[in-house]
Amino acid sequence: MVKIRLQRMGAKKNPQFVIVATNETSKRDGKHFEKIGFYYPKAVKDADKVKIDLAKLESWKQKGAQVSLTVEQIIKAAAVK
Repeated sequence: MVKIRLQRMGAKKNPQFVIVATNETSKRDGKHFEKIGFYYPKAVKDADKVKIDLAKLESWKQKGAQVSLTVEQIIKAAAVK
């Protein structure tokens, strides 16, 4: 099954995440099918915290990919602002 989840990047105490479509059995930082967006929790401006390609996201959802709870919450929070 394909999942849309976070892949951790960045340095210690400076987290940066890539939102990816990946196989649910692969490791957190393992191989992925496609990058969908980015999430920088420590960004100064709120506009710079989340960048998502909604077309890619919808494409993967239509193919049957499941969105993780964390990514779903990030998307909702970004849509509100």
